[in-house]
Amino acid sequence: MKGLSSKLFILLSSISLVTSQCSPIDSFLQCLTLHSNPSNPISNAIHTPNNASFQHLYELHAVNLRILSSPSKSKPLAILTARHASHAQAAVVCAKRSGLQLRIRSGGHDYEGLSYTSDVPFVVLDLFNLRSIKIDIASETAWVQAGATTGELYYRIAEESDVHGFPSGVCTTLGIGGHFSGGGYGNMMRKYGLSIDNVVDARLIDVDGTIRNRKTMGEDVFWAIRGGGGTSFGIILSWKIKLVRVPRKVTVFKIQRTLDQGATDLAFRWQQIAPKMSKELFIRLQPEPITDTTNGSKTIRVSFIGQFIGRADKLIQETDTKFQELGLQLSDCKEMSWVESILFWAGYPNGTSIDTLLQRVQDNKVFFKTKSDYYKNVIPKQGLEMLWGLLMEIGNVFMQLNPHGGRMEEISGSETPVPQRAGYLFKTQYTIHWTESDGGIGAAERYVDMSRRLYSAMAPYASSNPREAFLNYRDLDIGSNESNETDFAVARVYGAKYFNKNFWRLARVKAMVDPDNFFKNEQSIPPLPSY
Repeated sequence: MKGLSSKLFILLSSISLVTSQCSPIDSFLQCLTLHSNPSNPISNAIHTPNNASFQHLYELHAVNLRILSSPSKSKPLAILTARHASHAQAAVVCAKRSGLQLRIRSGGHDYEGLSYTSDVPFVVLDLFNLRSIKIDIASETAWVQAGATTGELYYRIAEESDVHGFPSGVCTTLGIGGHFSGGGYGNMMRKYGLSIDNVVDARLIDVDGTIRNRKTMGEDVFWAIRGGGGTSFGIILSWKIKLVRVPRKVTVFKIQRTLDQGATDLAFRWQQIAPKMSKELFIRLQPEPITDTTNGSKTIRVSFIGQFIGRADKLIQETDTKFQELGLQLSDCKEMSWVESILFWAGYPNGTSIDTLLQRVQDNKVFFKTKSDYYKNVIPKQGLEMLWGLLMEIGNVFMQLNPHGGRMEEISGSETPVPQRAGYLFKTQYTIHWTESDGGIGAAERYVDMSRRLYSAMAPYASSNPREAFLNYRDLDIGSNESNETDFAVARVYGAKYFNKNFWRLARVKAMVDPDNFFKNEQSIPPLPSY
């Protein structure tokens, strides 16, 4: 034991000597090499701008061209594509020792690019190679590594069982690490809650580079990482989830109505009824501006996209009783397996092979800006008409309204950091999008301004004091810190909007586990100050 301690002292001393004589990035890279175990070599996981693969890796898991193309956004000094847990541990130790910021990426769906950009010298720890999924049907659980995608998770569950599923997002290229740590919002939440409501354990690398599980991290930290943004508290390597039971057949449908077909009345009624219907039924409302093919004028088409966790005849009974105005018929319904319904929600044609779920990278990348709102009250018809007018004026807009109620109503707002539970009718996502042909990055200011106009116009109807937002739809407009510092007064503003009163508990947990604020970004949780 004494000999081991002496060897460790010599190793740490040699690292200290080397790092004191090098630039931060050189010392970081040399430190990684010294921390590499021959049985799990780290050299092939290190990529710098000198490597031909660097730019490809940087762009591969980054979905927002607005962030990728912005000249004001700095690129990392290195990307570490961890192939083993020890690589991620080394990244923490070496980034701290070298004075570099560490940004952690799993799927790259961070809407503001905080997982792969910073204004100070930084390195990216990319977890996409850590993608193991181990399903245990006997215990109805699974261990899922952070770099796996939601599509891969759904596919692996379906390989083992046709009566199990998991409530999570409908986009199939989401990285599990970021998706779960922000809440994990999906179309089965009215029946089973959010992804985080079905997480039973996790493996986390703390600020000292130690791997901890639920027992050794403690219940406060386990509470915080399930919806509070895991990268404020450490590096989440994997999650243990509880699978849910699904029937062998579920039913999906999509009904569309334009303004002259009564879309406004239907949308008004949807707000009143969708959160109160059977837990098995989820109906998304999706308005979009279109051009009327008969006369060339602009109008709004509202899609009612639904999933019923059961057979079509039971669904028709439910809608005939509670939402007769929708006019849903058996001919509108498609029965399919749960895993096939994932493809329906992702926008793939009927009959698409489920192998498509294994595609890990999003191909159709665009420039976009997203904002979000929660609603506790119904938007009046005049509010809807004002919204329709704005959507037609803007044009390049994607909007979704997703109902709460059901299981979401039953879970306490303090059970996890995500507080929007009882009393919330629905959540809205507003996304303004454009392409190179629309002006690319040169048009960013104009389109971002449009998103702010739309957001401002909806203020009278959305939640207030604070006006709340969803962490997985990251939005720097609601408040942000500088890359190299975290002002608690600023964090209180965006923290309240994402987490309401839960922000204070998150800040207390942060002070316990990372008092020096190593794990940080522009919207991270800061340590609660000791006044």
